[in-house]
Amino acid sequence: MSAEIKDRAHKGEARCPGAPTTQEIIASDKVGAPRWVRSESYAFMGDEDIPKDRYIDADYAKREMENLWPRTWQFACREEHIPEVGDYHVYDIGRHSFIVTRVAKNDIRAYYNACLHRGTKLRASGTEGNAREFKCSFHGWSWNIDGSHKEAVCDWDFPHVDSKKFSLPQAKVETLGGFVFINMDPNAPTLAEYLGPEALAHFKAWKLEDRYIYLHVAKRLPCNWKLAIEAFMEAYHVIVTHPQVAVSNGDANSQYDTYGEHVNRFISPLGVLSPHLYGKHTEEDILKQFTIGDSSALGNSERSLNGGSARQVMADMFRGMFEKATNTDLSSVSDSELLDCYSYTVFPNTFVFPGISLPMVYRFRPDPQDHRKSLYEVLFMRPVPVDGNRPMPAEPIRLADHQSFCEAQGMDPGFGNILDQDTDNLILQQEGLEASAKPGITLGNYQEIRIRHFEKTVDRYMK
Repeated sequence: MSAEIKDRAHKGEARCPGAPTTQEIIASDKVGAPRWVRSESYAFMGDEDIPKDRYIDADYAKREMENLWPRTWQFACREEHIPEVGDYHVYDIGRHSFIVTRVAKNDIRAYYNACLHRGTKLRASGTEGNAREFKCSFHGWSWNIDGSHKEAVCDWDFPHVDSKKFSLPQAKVETLGGFVFINMDPNAPTLAEYLGPEALAHFKAWKLEDRYIYLHVAKRLPCNWKLAIEAFMEAYHVIVTHPQVAVSNGDANSQYDTYGEHVNRFISPLGVLSPHLYGKHTEEDILKQFTIGDSSALGNSERSLNGGSARQVMADMFRGMFEKATNTDLSSVSDSELLDCYSYTVFPNTFVFPGISLPMVYRFRPDPQDHRKSLYEVLFMRPVPVDGNRPMPAEPIRLADHQSFCEAQGMDPGFGNILDQDTDNLILQQEGLEASAKPGITLGNYQEIRIRHFEKTVDRYMK
């Protein structure tokens, strides 16, 4: 490495030598990308190691539950989970539990899921349904769906309880793009302030309220929740962990951006050769090997370059195939949105992939019983059909710890294999950090900036 390149790398300015940038690749597309795609927002944030205690220390996890989780906006459910008045969905984070319910057409509330008599949960974790009241199964105390106290059995024995002041406590609730977010902090900033103006503009441009969940898979992972979420924050691992997709994945070309304190992203261009493999493959190889998340829409279609680039041929094919498969109009959607992987993190635990070929949401939560384990969910989303009939959201498929993601009914086998490859590394990382004599982890200045950005925000909350 020359002194000049080394100096640029130190400042976080270095990019993969001899390779086009993500923006240069997108600029060559036939159907141009919107502003939110064409923006860039990288900032060098230092190069010091990240202390490893945050991943392996049980006391650190306990302090996270006290200082971080109660003060952050978290994706609790989709509006489609609670479309009718009285519908509810239970969301848990650590020891905390909430009943998220629709009280009126435009009124969604999140009640702390505990009876005010002796603390019994009013609804079991992992449940949803429709209710006219929330009644304790132990002694029968009940609350109306607007949270007001309805009845105390043998109320003559509780003259000290003022029913008018005995409403269920609430967390703050806001919605965006069909997502329902909650925050336990009564003094929390608004969701718009939390995301910041640029990231908020991106979310509004996606119109994710016009999507629905068609597959929902959950699995416990053998690692701390932060290790799980950070495994998906970079494309640096692709060439080693997912070599089967490198022929058509511009991993080292990927673009990384940060927005304020709570949002970051990468754009990983697909339909192009990995810079690690330059000179070893042709455009025909790229076309043949192109792998995406929802390849079920492709069927057995014949693929031919006909003088074009692999990327452009795939964009043209996907447009027609996804329109037919999902009964939607994609004529105004850019080639990049059809092909590329967009991964946004909303701190602390949500990933949003707003593209068409990878329309997903990831959610990560700590296991309340073991800081060395976490719950990982992947929710696949499709556009609502043009006839306006919104399908009901898919029921969660809960895999056992030993099961492959490929065993989830409806999972694309190629993508299930990618998820297995990602998560198979995690127990080795958890155990390796605990065994390591090195006190921290070392990050790249550019390709791992999302991890550094994420951990700096963790630090701010932990202070």
